[in-house]
Amino acid sequence: MNRLIIAAAAIVLTTPLAMAGPIDNACVRSDRGARQTALCSCVQQVANQTLSRADQRRAARFFRDPHEAQVVRMSKSDRDNAFWARYKRFAGAAEAYCR
Repeated sequence: MNRLIIAAAAIVLTTPLAMAGPIDNACVRSDRGARQTALCSCVQQVANQTLSRADQRRAARFFRDPHEAQVVRMSKSDRDNAFWARYKRFAGAAEAYCR
């Protein structure tokens, strides 16, 4: 029993609080992100709370291709409009939380 408790404690103590996700990875690889790793990590934490994993992967592409964000924003597709509404909520929350 003691070995199990010690092993569990070791796992908890060595696991990072926030594992890198698609938003964090894209942010860090961006021009400004390499200098702002704490901000990128914070934005990923907000993404984990507000976006599905699929939405995170889609939003991460905006870092590589900002024009894609404009295409989605201007789209007439219901799917794109629903995503854009979720993305705007995420962006607002990240802006407020990660100052």
